[in-house]
Amino acid sequence: MDHYDAIIIGSGQAGTPLSKKLAKHGWKTALVEKQYIGGTCVNVGCTPTKTMIASARAAYDIARAGDLGIEVSSYSIDMPHIIQRKNDVVKKFNEGSQKGLEATDGLDILFGEASFRDKHSIEVAMNDGSKRSLSADHIFINAGARPSIPSIKGLEEIDYFTSDNIMDCESIPDHLLIIGGAYIGLEFGQMYRRFGSEVTVLEYGDRFLGREDEDIGKAIQDILTEEGIAIHTNAKTVSFEKNAGSIHASVTINDKASSIACSHVLLAAGRQPNSDTLNLSAAGIETTEEGYIKVNDLLETNVAGIYALGDIKGGPEFTHISYNDHLVVFNNITNKTKEDISKRMVPYCMFTDPQLGRIGITEAMAKEQQLNYKVASIPMKNVARAIETGDTRGLMKAVVDADSGQILGAAILGREGGEVMTVLQMAMLGKITWQQISELPIAHPLYAESLNNLFMELA
Repeated sequence: MDHYDAIIIGSGQAGTPLSKKLAKHGWKTALVEKQYIGGTCVNVGCTPTKTMIASARAAYDIARAGDLGIEVSSYSIDMPHIIQRKNDVVKKFNEGSQKGLEATDGLDILFGEASFRDKHSIEVAMNDGSKRSLSADHIFINAGARPSIPSIKGLEEIDYFTSDNIMDCESIPDHLLIIGGAYIGLEFGQMYRRFGSEVTVLEYGDRFLGREDEDIGKAIQDILTEEGIAIHTNAKTVSFEKNAGSIHASVTINDKASSIACSHVLLAAGRQPNSDTLNLSAAGIETTEEGYIKVNDLLETNVAGIYALGDIKGGPEFTHISYNDHLVVFNNITNKTKEDISKRMVPYCMFTDPQLGRIGITEAMAKEQQLNYKVASIPMKNVARAIETGDTRGLMKAVVDADSGQILGAAILGREGGEVMTVLQMAMLGKITWQQISELPIAHPLYAESLNNLFMELA
């Protein structure tokens, strides 16, 4: 058995930088990766989706170029080209990460599937068919999550997609039925609608984008509906049946039975942790009922010396949170600090077009917490930059403390919405008040400049 100072399971956005830093810190380190360096984000998540979304955005802009005085007689969608470009970008990111790891002294990379033997050791079923046994003083689990497959009658009889494999389909679906109306499903829905597919979205909940304020959810739904996407809430998929080259889905919408004929199905009804193959019970590691590894605010499991980072621990499942997890753990171990995750900011972005950038609490949360708050909101049709660029869809909204003037949360739905949201995130970190932002000279004519106008609504 080979002994290491640290074993890291999974090369996601926490595992990759953590393994390099620990090795450079002088620890003998092993990184075990089941498939591809970079995890979900680089290989089947952020990198490929945003690359393909850029192509869909180009199609959208060309289709409406006449509004800006540019006449385009025709255009076509070359899916093989789009997919090859996506693959090239993924390969560049993946290979760049792997070369960085391979060039790190004191770091061994093992390609295989890890499972625990006990609290201090694992067995790796190597991809070449061999087996390795490793032990370590510290073990870090960054094994991620995967699309969950709902139990629906007839599902096994159809060729369905998940977010992992739909981006390899070189034909444009005639009619894409999406099961799940959250962020992943909506990004894919708009993308394929712009490529030319008919798109129907079925959301199980009774409210569209239930974690957002109702005005934000409605604005997004209106934008997607205007592009021709059919969205149904309170919709349950009962069964699938393959018939004469098409797929028939039996559904209930608002408790009324209906049938939808489609050519392809995308399952986007959530994700599940990759904890079921790790043999966690051998190490006594506790999990939730859903399989997420339980951690405290220092990312420690119930077993001393074992940590969980990224999506596998539950909570906000975002790339940037996984990356921040590795900083918390590394600083605590090497610098003997006591950083924790209990009060960190959790920004996120939904990359529909326009983007939704979110930080902090919503108006609904402020009301539920009975805070003394104020709300500032302006439509993008009142934002100079939006008018000039010819895209006035969306709105800016912020929740502030009525007494201190501190910004409590914001939702920016508009082009470059995530960039504008980040300005407010930094303001929140620096405890800059809405009054200060309302009078701050911001370069004209940026989208961010309209934060002046947003907060003048409160003056």
